[in-house]
Amino acid sequence: MKNTSPSIVISGSGIWTPANVITNEELVDSYNAYAQKFNADHQADIESGEMEEKPLSSARFIEKASGIRSRYVYTKEGILDIDRMRPKFPERKEDELSNQAEIAVAAAREAMTAAGKTAADIDAVIVSCAYTQRAYPAIAIEVQHELGIDGFGFDMLVACSAATFGLHRAYDSLAAGSAKCVLAINPELVTPQVNYCDRDSHFIFGDVSTAVIMEWADTCTSENRYEILGVKAMTRFSSNIRSNFGHMSRATDADPYGWDKLFHQAGRKVFEEVSPIAAGHISEHLASLDITPREVNRFWLHQANLNMNRMVIKQLLGEDVPADKTPTIIERYANTASAGSIIAFHFYNQDLQKGDIGVICSFGAGYSVGSLVLRKQ
Repeated sequence: MKNTSPSIVISGSGIWTPANVITNEELVDSYNAYAQKFNADHQADIESGEMEEKPLSSARFIEKASGIRSRYVYTKEGILDIDRMRPKFPERKEDELSNQAEIAVAAAREAMTAAGKTAADIDAVIVSCAYTQRAYPAIAIEVQHELGIDGFGFDMLVACSAATFGLHRAYDSLAAGSAKCVLAINPELVTPQVNYCDRDSHFIFGDVSTAVIMEWADTCTSENRYEILGVKAMTRFSSNIRSNFGHMSRATDADPYGWDKLFHQAGRKVFEEVSPIAAGHISEHLASLDITPREVNRFWLHQANLNMNRMVIKQLLGEDVPADKTPTIIERYANTASAGSIIAFHFYNQDLQKGDIGVICSFGAGYSVGSLVLRKQ
């Protein structure tokens, strides 16, 4: 969709990064110890064919498969404990700030400072992420209350495209005139949904929170601003990336914490199917704005898998693309669900020059792809 409304800009971004880090080596040591214990405890069932043996892993395998070297986590407690294999979060009381609102507020305040905005300037709060820790009241309304913002707030769930889809909704609100300044936040508290007993997925995710301020250009006071030239989104149903956790588990008598209730994917199919979908989406979006991929100065892509990003860029630009054109953060942050492209934007946007073009793009479960084409003002 082309921008036919008064000019709309991104005027600030913020990030909350956990203090805790887990390296590949730490994670592998824990997983392998768990796998060896599991195999020993279930040796008879494994030999009879009733149960599959747990394969061992390595730090080299993880980095080769994904590009990930470490990840930030809200808490390390419990994750590396082979008798637990999940993070330990003390439950908070209903009158206490929730964990997810806490990290959302931290990122939001940094974005507000960057944009030069106070609570009085903001009309709407959108919390958009892969998981919210409760159904209601909305985390966005809790954040709105904590920051002292009037107006309205709501939550969105669009898996790995939640951040870009949230920015689309912010754009729509501004274009329609229902808001003049929107705070869009992506508090990705993902580690509780990771199956740390699964070799093929236990290393994928980390926790983080990002935030973006979007507003009308005529209210913007930030010197570092990006005009939004257009937004585009698409979805196509696929079960190749899935999590079945939800309130229906109680009614179906299923194990609410079974393997299918946690994140799982058909990784090879995702790689083969999503890469061309994302490349085609970006190409079509740019073409609708009369821009070629080679005219783009920077691509802030979804940070799920380094090899996938290379495939997308290769399909768009061919070989030998300069590293600074497609900055990555996955090696230290891992996959942070929807927040990855926003982390890349946050850390790698201030050096661009006036008139430079950039693309923020996410792709993942759904399948879903969302993009914004930006121009440095």
